Amino acid sequence: MSRTFKEIEIEGKATYVLFDTGSTRSYVRQEFASEIRWKTVPFRVGLGGRIYEISEACALNCAIEGLPFDIEAHPVEELGSDEKGRKIDAIIGALAMEKWVLIPDPKTGKIDLTALRKREFTEY
Repeated sequence: MSRTFKEIEIEGKATYVLFDTGSTRSYVRQEFASEIRWKTVPFRVGLGGRIYEISEACALNCAIEGLPFDIEAHPVEELGSDEKGRKIDAIIGALAMEKWVLIPDPKTGKIDLTALRKREFTEY
């Protein structure tokens, strides 16, 4: 598992995001969630030291380094803070990273955006 933090835009707002390959799903603080929401099969998850009952998801328009992409995320109240105490606004999980071929490098803190720049994806 690896974790990389980046500043990106979510719904046009600057956010501090954890790219977490150890998280399957993506999560977003309520204040950044879009109004486009739907009910999901309920599940429980531990995030930021709390247990949440998740029952909805939302669609999010995002941009990293000016490159747009969209994800599905589950709105929650809080996601905790990084080791420096900075509040985390969203967690981008493995499914979203796989969808857009966002490859984090925890050693450098960078994310390989090659596929996102080219906008060319292979799907089978």
